[in-house]
Amino acid sequence: MAAVLPARAIPTLAQLPLAFARRRVLLVGDLVADHYIYGQTDRVSREAPVLIVRHESSEVKLGGGANVAANVRSLSGQVTAVGVLGADEMGRALRKLFDEAGIQLSAVSARGVETETKTRILAGGLSTTRQQMLRLDRGQRGPLPPRLRRALVKRVEEAAKDADAVVVSDYGAGVVGDEMREALRKLAAEGLPVCVDSRYSLMAFSGVTVCKPNEPELQALVGRPLRTEEELVEAGHEVVRRLKCEALLVTRGRHGMALFDAAGGVDKIPVHGAKEAVDVTGAGDTVIAALSLGLAAGGSFGAAARLANVAGSLAVQKLGTATVARDELLGELRGAR
Repeated sequence: MAAVLPARAIPTLAQLPLAFARRRVLLVGDLVADHYIYGQTDRVSREAPVLIVRHESSEVKLGGGANVAANVRSLSGQVTAVGVLGADEMGRALRKLFDEAGIQLSAVSARGVETETKTRILAGGLSTTRQQMLRLDRGQRGPLPPRLRRALVKRVEEAAKDADAVVVSDYGAGVVGDEMREALRKLAAEGLPVCVDSRYSLMAFSGVTVCKPNEPELQALVGRPLRTEEELVEAGHEVVRRLKCEALLVTRGRHGMALFDAAGGVDKIPVHGAKEAVDVTGAGDTVIAALSLGLAAGGSFGAAARLANVAGSLAVQKLGTATVARDELLGELRGAR
């Protein structure tokens, strides 16, 4: 007679982050350099009706999928990032930032490939708050060469052998193509949680574990306005069926989140805390990072979503692209009890 194994204890919400340091997440996606130029302006140019900005300082931060990886690491998880970087100034800056953050980098490169970069110019008067005046985007145009796409898939397949969860951050810069999506479906079918955040192509990710659109993206997916809670619920279930995923987490800003599952269930999660958001930049990156770590640590979809909800509420209290530390999350969870 076979021995009866004891049931594994289900961790509580406050216990989940304690296991993060022993979990490894594989990040697949577009590694973006968030390049900030700061300056001062006090006059209009004679050459054109534009403000003259006198440069004061500049900095580069991990953006896009790189910010997701930074959030996983800040929450104390181990993370390997697979993506594309150019052999250029911004690529070198990101490599240095990855190293300083303790993120294992597995990036491919080739002649002519440019690092995805978003340059923002922020300026103001002598005694005023800086405002963003301009954003200049640079990076890959069109699909990556087939050789690079095959190399990326091989790196993902190899890194996934040691991963407890996969998180996909697709900003449309070419890293996640058809070959990669097929590889991700296979990983999900083998039981590895695959969590996807895709800005433009979510419907192409059928067969993964969890997808995370925001409410406007859900509305675009179904092609109709969602004016009532009933319409939201109907749309969520429709997208779960079309995506053939196990769960769909819809972020709803000040209305919290809605979690849909393949069995037809819906869990509406109210926004955490009473503070008004300061800056929502990058909050979605924090949410998907915490969600993937919650699943990697053995949490249910509901527990991982609630954990991500709390982490997201902390992220929006910070200016710019920010991360949330595990101790911050633990302190907030303990204070909420």
